[in-house]
Amino acid sequence: MDLLVIALILAGLYMAWNIGANDLANAMGTSVGTGVLSIKQVIVLATIFEFLGAVLFGKRVTETIANGIVPIEIVGRVHPDIVALGMLAAILAAGFWVTLATLYNLPVSTSHSIVGSVLGFGLIAAYDGTISFADIHWGELTRIIASWFISPALGAVFAYLTFSLIRKIYLHRAIDLPLVEKKFITLQLITACYIAFAHGSNDVANAIGPLCAALRVIGVTGTGIPMWVLVMGGLGMVVGMATWGYKVVETIGSKITELTPTRGFSAEFATASVVLIHSYSSLPISTTHTLVGSVVGVGLAGGIAAVDLRVVWRIISSWIATVPIAALTSALIFVGLKVIFL
Repeated sequence: MDLLVIALILAGLYMAWNIGANDLANAMGTSVGTGVLSIKQVIVLATIFEFLGAVLFGKRVTETIANGIVPIEIVGRVHPDIVALGMLAAILAAGFWVTLATLYNLPVSTSHSIVGSVLGFGLIAAYDGTISFADIHWGELTRIIASWFISPALGAVFAYLTFSLIRKIYLHRAIDLPLVEKKFITLQLITACYIAFAHGSNDVANAIGPLCAALRVIGVTGTGIPMWVLVMGGLGMVVGMATWGYKVVETIGSKITELTPTRGFSAEFATASVVLIHSYSSLPISTTHTLVGSVVGVGLAGGIAAVDLRVVWRIISSWIATVPIAALTSALIFVGLKVIFL
């Protein structure tokens, strides 16, 4: 049991590190792409506001990941260790996929990865009779998946409207365009903090949600979300951003469309607002999807030619692959762990 707890905590830290390296890099990539912030400055801001978002606002989505997909209580009554092994498999599967994506500079969704991985565990548990297929929370899963399509569309529309309004009020009337862009540097500093807070509030759950479910069932923690787990998730994300986040920052910050402070402000403000709304609604959406949608929306405000569609399609392809790959990998790891431990 002690070995299993240690393995779960280490896996949670590994997943949090991956989230920082891939997902947090997505969130802060626009600030680096516009030249408003350096990587070092992004790390400092992320350290502060990721922690605040995770600790102050991260519990809602964590509960959804922990209990909203697979009926953990039912599985736990059959055999508590099955929950622990299943959640360990889910964390490892999601972590492996995000590591691979980061290696190839692809901004994938850690939310999709962990949801797909937890589902993979649930499907195997249903297949071997631990639960029935009907016990899986298909309604909640449908709600989560629907939000994945809605959030990038909302981000694109919100960013398009925000930038169009800025262009109409400020840029078209400006005598000195560089001066206007310079003024938006300060505003983008604010939205960078805003998006880091929003990201922490939603995506910390991708690392600690399965961990909390497992620790709760095997009796290590109580029914709530322990503060030390939230802090651990926040720490892991910041370390991931600091050590490996530069690879994905480049894709978001410079390869989709040309970003200026006004464009970066519009994309960050739209993304953070959409993510925070979904965090309040307890829905684990993809900050990656939302931000890419927002960056595309800003690019479209300058015409379709301003968007590098090859990069967009490459990103979308990785999104489509995420859930099935994560689910299959999780299922295989879970089967292997059951053979070893049970």
